[in-house]
Amino acid sequence: MLAIRPWSAYELTKQMRRSLGYCWPKAESVLYEEPKRLVALSLAAVTDEPVGNGSRTRAVYAITDAGRAELRRWLASEPAPPRFEFEPLLRLLYADAGRKADVLRAVGATQTWAREEMERGLEQLEDYRETGGPFPHRMHIIVLFGDLVARLLEAVAGWAVEAEDEITTWPRTSGLGMTAATAERLDGLIEHAHAVLARMDNGYGSAPGVPG
Repeated sequence: MLAIRPWSAYELTKQMRRSLGYCWPKAESVLYEEPKRLVALSLAAVTDEPVGNGSRTRAVYAITDAGRAELRRWLASEPAPPRFEFEPLLRLLYADAGRKADVLRAVGATQTWAREEMERGLEQLEDYRETGGPFPHRMHIIVLFGDLVARLLEAVAGWAVEAEDEITTWPRTSGLGMTAATAERLDGLIEHAHAVLARMDNGYGSAPGVPG
């Protein structure tokens, strides 16, 4: 973020919600401390700027030459594999230790989350189209980023609806084994996985993705 422009800690935290919050969420306490850590490492510099009539100041952080060099080094390194941290899915994995109402509540919360995130993202996308957003020169990156986020949210929302429908039919959460619905879903997953791998081998064609 500092490579884009200088920011105050408050501005950084606000902008992080609009961007990195979709792929690298962190607690606000961490976001406020991170600029100070970068200054201690000489990767950023801090200056005090007047606010309002000049009676108060705010700390504004900017990247240093060493910070840009470190950013370039990181961008050129091998990325770590994606990590998918999803507590409702974790709760589903151990649903047989609890009640059906518990796992249904977790799945329902997932639906609500996906819709709220999609609505938040849609508001940003429409602002980009109407105003160009705060960084119009970065639109080629921002929209490609948003494309994957929208697809992920759509996939999560669709799965949550199907999961709720199926869980509702369970008489209980434990000991059901390979039900008819489970066998049908398993066969469908295997068939779909083969189809996805075949499309991967063929490069998925040339049609661009369309956000949900």
